[in-house]
This record gives sequence, structure tokens and C-alpha cells, in this order.
Amino acid sequence: MRFPHEGHHGRRMRGFGFPPGFPFGPGGPEGHGPFGSGEFGPRGGRRGGRGRLNVRPAVLALLLERPMHGYEMIQELDARTNGIWRPSPGSIYPTLQLLEDEGLIEATAEGGRKSYQLTADGRPEAETAAQNPPWARFGDDTLNQVQDFRDAAVGIFGALKQVGFSGTPEQRQRALEVLNETKRKLYAILADGE
Repeated sequence: MRFPHEGHHGRRMRGFGFPPGFPFGPGGPEGHGPFGSGEFGPRGGRRGGRGRLNVRPAVLALLLERPMHGYEMIQELDARTNGIWRPSPGSIYPTLQLLEDEGLIEATAEGGRKSYQLTADGRPEAETAAQNPPWARFGDDTLNQVQDFRDAAVGIFGALKQVGFSGTPEQRQRALEVLNETKRKLYAILADGE
């Protein structure tokens, strides 16, 4: 797998790495994650997938506890899921704006930042969200499994780098076939579960 990125002196490079939203990477954009349904919304994109966590109930549940600013919510969700789910500003701030437009939260300027708090109209939805907050899905079993996935991905990535940099053209081609077959089998696992 190769994903273009900016390299030294701004030159385009093609290198190995995890693509945006990869569930074992450093917290992919918009909080993409590898887990099922419920508070998960559609993921979009050409390959589909099962989804990502819905930021709305998480924001409302957090604001039931106390007023917060957007970055504080991102940090709080990251901490409550031990780094598995870290929504991006690109998912938090539009959600905050939508909730404000709906009259469920209100913003106040505080030291150059906007701090958000629930309105009386927002409290019922926040109380419902807090009964089963999205971060509650990340119990010890989930955390252990995700760590196992990360460990396996790191090992695979190391082997892939060795084949990519040291292998013959034939070995690289065989490795590519194995990766493509593995990807197909992983999607088949998801398809069997639906």
C-alpha cells in the first residue's frame, strides 16, 4: 500500500503508512473506528464499511456533566476511550454549530474560546444520550481487542516494509496478492455479520 504525502522540501513522496481513518492508526479523522452499529452512522466512501461513532450524543452527554469548549470535548472523548476514538475538529465543530442552531446548546465567549452549555431544550436529549454514551462501548474487551489489532497491524506493516524494500519484484507481487486477498477476506467477515 502506498499513500502519497508531502516529503522533505515539499516534494511529493509515495510511502507506506495507514490511510486516513484507518482504525489502528493515530486516531484517524472524524473518529473513524472499527466497531458495529448503534450510535454509529454511515461511513460513506466508495468502499462502504460499518460506520463511525456519532458525535452528537457524545457531545450532548459530555455537556450534561459541565460546560466545555470543543477541543476539551475532543480530549475528553480521547481519554474516555483510551485513544481509540478521537473525533476531529472537522466533526466536533459542525456538530456544535448544528446543536446551537437547533437551540439545544448555547455558546459563550471565554478567553478567546467558545464554551458550550446545554439549554433547557437540550437537556432531555442529553439525558437520553447519557444513559448509553458512545464511549461506554469501549469496555476492557474492546480495548484489549483493539490493542491486539494494533499489534498485529504493526507486525504486518514491518513485514510489508521489508518485502517492499528488500524483496524481489516477484516477492513484492506475491505480497501484494496476499494483501489483496486478506483485504477481501476481512470484508467478507463483515458481510457475514450483517
